[in-house]
Amino acid sequence: MSEKEQTPERENIPLNDADSLWEQVLSEQGAEQAADPAQETGDDWMKEDAPEETPAQAEEPSELDLANAKADEYLQMAQRVQADFDNYRKRNASLRADAYAEGQRSVAAQMLSVLDNVERALASTAEDSPLKSGIELTLKQMLDVYAKLGVTAIDRAGEKFDPNLENAVMQGTEEDGEPGTVCQVLQKGYRMGDHVLRHAMVKVVPEN
Repeated sequence: MSEKEQTPERENIPLNDADSLWEQVLSEQGAEQAADPAQETGDDWMKEDAPEETPAQAEEPSELDLANAKADEYLQMAQRVQADFDNYRKRNASLRADAYAEGQRSVAAQMLSVLDNVERALASTAEDSPLKSGIELTLKQMLDVYAKLGVTAIDRAGEKFDPNLENAVMQGTEEDGEPGTVCQVLQKGYRMGDHVLRHAMVKVVPEN
């Protein structure tokens, strides 16, 4: 069947009615597209040909950025090691100082018995004895060494008894002094700074 036989009604349309004919053609095309939704419109070919949009990919760090990050990591590591070493050095210095001071206190405490014997020898030596000057010189030298070490005697006769510095080994009477005071020092004590090397042995007036 020819095209004229399929659409005979179009042959009867006057030429001056071209606008109506064009509207009819557009109407028929719209009806066909509505009947077949899968049919592509004129704009579909533009969509097919257009390139698909892809999400922007994250920029990878450059070699310079990686090198800078690694350098920062190494710097922080070095700073931590340096801080740990400084703390270690300070602890060691403190331990050495404490050990040195403890060694001095130990030697000074052990030499107190020698100092006591020198003082006893001097007290029992006659004034005209040729040994007296030698003993006095020895005693003076020992006291000078103790003074350089910061060792001082605990000799608090007449003062309030202090159990942190003295050991009460005898009890006096009311006639010996004020109650609770040291009335006699039987053996001097010594301390080195805040450390007591030896407590003094004292006689204390009892409290009422």
